[in-house]
Amino acid sequence: MSSNTKSLAIQRFHLPAIVGLVILLFSGMVMSQENGTTESPVRTSVTKHYVTGGRDNPRLTSETTDELAPLQSIGTRSKQDTRGGYSKFGGGSAQSESGSFDFWFYDADVVLFNDDDLDGYYHGVDLLFDIDTNFVAADIYAVMSLSLEGGPWNEYAATEDFTIFGTSSSDEYVVVTELMSGYPTGSYDLLIEIFDAFDGTYLGSFGPEDTSELAYLPLEDYNRDAPPVVIEQRTTVVHGGGGASDGWFIGAFLLILLGSGMRRIWLHRNDKLKRIDSPAPIWQARVESRFDRRA
Repeated sequence: MSSNTKSLAIQRFHLPAIVGLVILLFSGMVMSQENGTTESPVRTSVTKHYVTGGRDNPRLTSETTDELAPLQSIGTRSKQDTRGGYSKFGGGSAQSESGSFDFWFYDADVVLFNDDDLDGYYHGVDLLFDIDTNFVAADIYAVMSLSLEGGPWNEYAATEDFTIFGTSSSDEYVVVTELMSGYPTGSYDLLIEIFDAFDGTYLGSFGPEDTSELAYLPLEDYNRDAPPVVIEQRTTVVHGGGGASDGWFIGAFLLILLGSGMRRIWLHRNDKLKRIDSPAPIWQARVESRFDRRA
């Protein structure tokens, strides 16, 4: 078998193998998307908790790092699938989403921060909410969830137990979260659920249906928010002090090359002529010797 035949046979073997490998990788990506998972195997975030004082005079109580299951983005969205949906309901409702009538949200708003690549999507979420109650004081905790493009709710942060006092405005709670990985670029809705710290009873929720502040949040994780790379183009200009001497040197070098080339051409075209320093032909030497003898 010739070398050309062997090369052709190898190419015919490699081509189907490469095509099969590409198809296998593509099918794996499609199956991952159909299962509702993202590129990152886990979601990670860092959250700072501020109790009382709101954003004007916050008091930091703790900082947590969360590792959660991959983001679910495909499927229908329902509050029955959140932590509140699996918890027992308070006295304000019988198996309804209203929770307890003794607790309600007075206010909630979001400030987004950290857009390193300047594409309009942020990886920082500064959430403030104020919860009021008919009681003089109550101990509660809150759970926050995100929904990508109307998909299922995904819990991303939870507070520690904290105390609210009647209808006071001094017990605002601030949750500042940086999404580190596992959150694809897109539009997110945010849901807040509150529970009784004593027995985990579901007390109520506040989400995009209640205020536009918690809807259509442009978010992405830190890994996708990389700043643009700026490539600097530098032009180096050399200012030589001996410009005149350099010019004379280059000119002399070119003249030498030109002279050498002309000499080679002349020698090649006139190689049959007698050189000045070449010896005289034999016949010429004999004639001259005869003339010398006669003289």
